[in-house]
Amino acid sequence: MVASSKQVHLSPEEYLSYEEASPIKHEYRDGEVYAMAGASDAHVTIAGNLFAVLRNHIRGSGCRVYISDMKARINANNRFFYPDVMVTCDNRDQETATYKQFPSLIVEVLSASTEAYDRGDKFADYQTLESLQEYVLINPRRQRIECFRRSEGRWVLETYTATSETFMLSSVNYEGEMAAIYEDVIFDPPMVEPPDR
Repeated sequence: MVASSKQVHLSPEEYLSYEEASPIKHEYRDGEVYAMAGASDAHVTIAGNLFAVLRNHIRGSGCRVYISDMKARINANNRFFYPDVMVTCDNRDQETATYKQFPSLIVEVLSASTEAYDRGDKFADYQTLESLQEYVLINPRRQRIECFRRSEGRWVLETYTATSETFMLSSVNYEGEMAAIYEDVIFDPPMVEPPDR
């Protein structure tokens, strides 16, 4: 969750060095760094639940699953993001310890402050990753998972809700229960529109 921008222009190498020493995380967009705010209970629980089921699923496959402390590097647009969950099966990603460049799956848990960005510009940046097969948005206010899958040069959306019972992550050949992702989740309150003036 992005909180504020520091008005300092850094190269990618300077950003990585800066981030290594920083007590807080920052995302990086074309030279500018943005401090990240904390997440809600629902946000953290959902990400943790998904990490746990995916870790068990891909064990021994050669793939690796990462939770929110690992950066995704988008070279085409000069970006570094911290996805909530990310899976890479590309051996080239073993060469970099603090970021990954070839993920097949990226998951963001939505929040009121970043939802529009996650759906818009951030998704557009992620689409430049040729390795990316699936981009997933998980709602912390109600049971809803949106899976955008790359298919013949287009992104196709499949949505799962509480009535779906199960959901599919085709990029890692995983079918799971909605209830497992939302286990122990105390839902965030619904977004409230400001009154008309």
